[in-house]
Amino acid sequence: MAQVLGIKRATADAKYRQMTEQPVRPLILRLCLPAVISNLVTTAYNLTDTFFIGQLGTSQSGAIGIAFSIMTILQAIGFFCGNGAGNSMSRELGKRNNERAARLLALGFAGAVLFGLLVTIICLSTLRSLVVALGSTATIAPYAVQYLTPILVAAPCVCGSFALNGLLRYQGQSAFGMIGLVSGALLNFLLAPLFIFVLHLGIFGAGLATGICQAVSFIILTVMSAKFGVLKLSLRNCKPDPLLLREIAGGGLPSLVRQGAGSIATTCVNIAANPFGDAAIAGMAIVMRIMLGVNSVIVGLGQGFQPVCGYNYGAGKFARVREGFWFCVKLSTCVLLALGITIWLTAPQLVEIFRSDPAVVTVGVAALHFQCLSVALNGMNMMGNMISQTLGKTGIASFLAVCRTGLYLAPVVLVLPHAIGITGVEVAQTVSDVLTFATTVPFMRRILHELR
Repeated sequence: MAQVLGIKRATADAKYRQMTEQPVRPLILRLCLPAVISNLVTTAYNLTDTFFIGQLGTSQSGAIGIAFSIMTILQAIGFFCGNGAGNSMSRELGKRNNERAARLLALGFAGAVLFGLLVTIICLSTLRSLVVALGSTATIAPYAVQYLTPILVAAPCVCGSFALNGLLRYQGQSAFGMIGLVSGALLNFLLAPLFIFVLHLGIFGAGLATGICQAVSFIILTVMSAKFGVLKLSLRNCKPDPLLLREIAGGGLPSLVRQGAGSIATTCVNIAANPFGDAAIAGMAIVMRIMLGVNSVIVGLGQGFQPVCGYNYGAGKFARVREGFWFCVKLSTCVLLALGITIWLTAPQLVEIFRSDPAVVTVGVAALHFQCLSVALNGMNMMGNMISQTLGKTGIASFLAVCRTGLYLAPVVLVLPHAIGITGVEVAQTVSDVLTFATTVPFMRRILHELR
């Protein structure tokens, strides 16, 4: 045992030196690469799922938009536990408090699995009424129930996978998190068409493939964390401690708020699009998946920054924190600008890949064009939220998290359609992005001033 602990301790020391002494920019790029790859592969899996289901019909495509709200909740739970424990864990590693960091690791993992089990029980018992409340039309609801049933059975694995990916990343071991997520996503590329078209399971087959792949990812990530983490994942360290639980809740609250608000906003978009028919819901579902892919690149860059931020903040090296923040803001803004231009020019072709229904394409292209106008602002929006969360500024991080998808988007998307019809649904995200940017900048000026 001492020999094993000695190896872990040496790994932790080496990781501390790497995170606090190596040049910031190449360090962030090296750490963000596995996260970006994971996010892109996961996005490709989501888009592939959307493509296959789109071949079944417009109502089935709309069911994806309804299911997106539930998937966002599962992500919210995983991020709440993983990021909540991970933020404090990275700061403790920066202070070289490895024993306390190991307890945070165990509590974050166990919490995600238990909360996922709770979601399984509650949602499966109320699923039919739940999808109607999320904005389903009468024709979409049966497909949403079929798709979500196997995913909800696997909810503990879904939540656990998202948590473990974050916990590995905050230890500076994002490559191992990438292996777990990518393995499950690649498996889905094979299982989804097999179940949908060869075994003739339809949209239920798509959900079944997703559930199986999430379980596979969970198993791989659990093994990776136990064998290759800087800290050893052991349930023996999972002893409830009010102080640690409060830290996890505080650190994870911004993630929970951000993802929870995203689920609410998605529901509001579906409700706002409902009067305009299945085509409107399907078009907005496709747009949400495409833009999720765009933003996932920036999320990956921010995920590379967060462990660097946490380690160096814990070690008192504030200049490195500021340098990393501005590097990520500038790089992400340039990347988003390039992606926005590309999507603007190819919007009709992108939407037609997933559904060639002219009504769906009309809604999707208009919404994509509007969102391309403001997408570059999300570099500051995203990095501002991530630095606030990692520094432990729970109030600011939670407020910024809720702005883009809750405080601004939800009311805008519910009000504008009454004045300008379906255009109000299509333009709502753009309005929200601009308002969020205007809110984020003053907070960042204050935080960066404090770091001086």
